[in-house]
Amino acid sequence: MKKIASLLMSCIALSFIGNQAQAQDDLNWLKDAKHRAVHQLKKAADTYIPGFSPRSINHDGSVRLAHQEDWTSGFFPGSLWYGYEISGDKALASSARKFTLAMDSLQDFTHTHDLGFMIYCSFGNGYRITRDKAFLPTLKKGSDNLYKRYNKTVGAIRSWDFGHWEFPVIIDNMMNLDFLFWASKTFNKPEYADASVQHSLTTLKNHYRPDNSSYHVISYDTLSGRAIQKETHQGLTHESAWARGQAWGLYGYTMAYKETNNPVFLKHAIDIAKYIMEHPNVDEDKIPYWDYDIHNGGERAPKDASAASVIAAGLIDLAQFTENNAYFEYAEDILQSLSSPEYLAGEDTNGYFILKHSVGAFLYNSEIDTPLNYADYYYLEALVRYAKAKNIDLKTLN
Repeated sequence: MKKIASLLMSCIALSFIGNQAQAQDDLNWLKDAKHRAVHQLKKAADTYIPGFSPRSINHDGSVRLAHQEDWTSGFFPGSLWYGYEISGDKALASSARKFTLAMDSLQDFTHTHDLGFMIYCSFGNGYRITRDKAFLPTLKKGSDNLYKRYNKTVGAIRSWDFGHWEFPVIIDNMMNLDFLFWASKTFNKPEYADASVQHSLTTLKNHYRPDNSSYHVISYDTLSGRAIQKETHQGLTHESAWARGQAWGLYGYTMAYKETNNPVFLKHAIDIAKYIMEHPNVDEDKIPYWDYDIHNGGERAPKDASAASVIAAGLIDLAQFTENNAYFEYAEDILQSLSSPEYLAGEDTNGYFILKHSVGAFLYNSEIDTPLNYADYYYLEALVRYAKAKNIDLKTLN
């Protein structure tokens, strides 16, 4: 009996060791992603100058830089903050602070809804991680400037101050509500949250088609509040489903539910997720083409890693509010695809960006099949959310 018991204990021990080894092997993609990202971010921080963040790569191979008033200016500083969060590398923290504070004049910028992307992704992450009050003045004034773009008659925040539209609201604007929800609590401004809720309801009413795909741009009449134009600015056609637009909506409504517990927002996030996850034009790697109405193959069909990154980040959050593990598994598949050699850049390549193969604005021949700073940002955010959901300490994952 003693021999049998000893044999059983040996088998259990070997099984435990084997399971541990298998678990470590299963995390190899995440380890590689972390180390590659940290390496690229440190090189980029040493290469580029605060106030001019790397945005993408031009046709001639040079890096396109973003001035602080570019809508993407907050993503690189935000990525540096995420790099510090996953590594604990103090050099990244120092670089993140420099690149962030170099943009403090954005507190006086009033001409776009993108203040959430520009300020909250940079100053917001800096404050979240460090609690350094030096970030608060820009966050406070910036959130007030964003709120001032809210029109009570329309029930939405104006997106752009250009173009032929009377009062344009784009689906991207759902992302900037995160800034207002946070500022509402931090600065005791309940009107910010009220505006964000109404904007979400107005967008749900007018942006979405019966199949739960989204228009890109809705223009409103400011006298009646009625939607008068439904168009695209970056999608294939007015009636197509621009991939990043679907991603913005998924992320935005999941976030709106997280902030409000309004079941209407949760149901809509689930409906958008269903559209994305069941779409027939998505390949096995789950990285969408730049528009869901694009079929695979041909030079008009590059994939968009930026949309995939946003989808992954959104689905990981959505999974925690439902009992459907398919959301988390789909996000995990996306992250593993993005962390493969097909999408994850080699060290010291790709202009020091982390991901390859994103699309900015295909119809304008702008940023096609190139790295994009917001693809990197949401990829890192998705990795952070993934690790938290799996109880993995990325700082010690080596």
